[in-house]
Amino acid sequence: MKKPNPLLEDLRSILPTIATNAARAEQDRKVPAENIALLKSIGLHRAFLPKPYGGLEISLPQFADCIALLAGACASTAWAMSLLCTHSHQLAMFPAKLQDEIWGDNPDATASSSIAPFGKVEEVEGGVLFSGEMGWSSGSDHAEWAIVGCRRVNAEGSQDYCFAVLPRSDYEIRDDWFAAGMKGSGTKTLVIDKVFVPEHRIQKAKDMMEGKSAGFGLYPDSKVFYSPYRPYFASGFSTVSLGIAERMLEAFREKTKNRVRAYTGVNVGAATPALMRLAESTHQVAAARAFLEKTWQEHAEHSERHQYPTRETLAFWRTNQGYAVKMCIQAVDRLFEAAGGTAWFDSNEMQRLWRDAHMTGAHAYTDYDVCAQILGRELMGLEPDPSMV
Repeated sequence: MKKPNPLLEDLRSILPTIATNAARAEQDRKVPAENIALLKSIGLHRAFLPKPYGGLEISLPQFADCIALLAGACASTAWAMSLLCTHSHQLAMFPAKLQDEIWGDNPDATASSSIAPFGKVEEVEGGVLFSGEMGWSSGSDHAEWAIVGCRRVNAEGSQDYCFAVLPRSDYEIRDDWFAAGMKGSGTKTLVIDKVFVPEHRIQKAKDMMEGKSAGFGLYPDSKVFYSPYRPYFASGFSTVSLGIAERMLEAFREKTKNRVRAYTGVNVGAATPALMRLAESTHQVAAARAFLEKTWQEHAEHSERHQYPTRETLAFWRTNQGYAVKMCIQAVDRLFEAAGGTAWFDSNEMQRLWRDAHMTGAHAYTDYDVCAQILGRELMGLEPDPSMV
């Protein structure tokens, strides 16, 4: 039985406004400030904020239900907001000194990210000088901080994949987000030029996957922070895909119920092909939700028990999400193919859902060709391929 989720009811009260703003989000190529203000007014941004700073520390299944519902109103808003929220989970694994800098005076502060290790660092006393053009930073217009990726040479001469955290004053945002899907997510480029990042704002990615980061154990009573960062960080990609697919089912029914063929006057909503497509997509989306809910629950249970997942479990968690996204995209495609010519109009919600659905499968984490190889190697007892993160 699901735990009560008061955030869901609060979210439902603001969804009509967010849905109305979806066209403006696409036009402006970023999440409207009104949407962020509404979501903050119900406390969604505090989902994974540590309780000492006024956070909620809700479970991953509760959070995912909110993001899926939000995605049905505006997938771009859900994509950006999901990341702004889950980054707080990641930041809680950094030293207390950094957390105080971020949330001590402003518990409403959030961070965007660009975590691929494209940043260049120069080692200096007390930290590094960080430079780079860091793309794909969703929601960056609304964040006070940024988490960026780089590689540092360690004492053995090899490289460590690391994350550095920068305040908004340390980077510029390049307005270059011109995309076919998730148009309103504001996924822009952060431009950083030889900014000093002190050691307490840098952590190794490996340590954050193994419970060895500086912030590990800071919250011994927490049920969400005894977990690798990545499953929480990446949870929104598949969740947004699910929310899009669930809304597509509703939109298809609404459009098709009273649709008639222009040349024959036949009621499309009563025709066998439409009924069959709707039925199969409904089953497929329900299967995707059940699959994801099982995965989210496993995340939550591991964290509640303060138990880190095995390599095999992590492989399933990662690839389960990728497969669920694949199912959701197939379900959306099946319906869009039969939605008629008017579904392609810019003013029609269905074409936006179709575009955004495909974008959820374009992320490196949800690429199912990669996911299938990761799981296949694990099932056959082979070592992970280091070229597939």
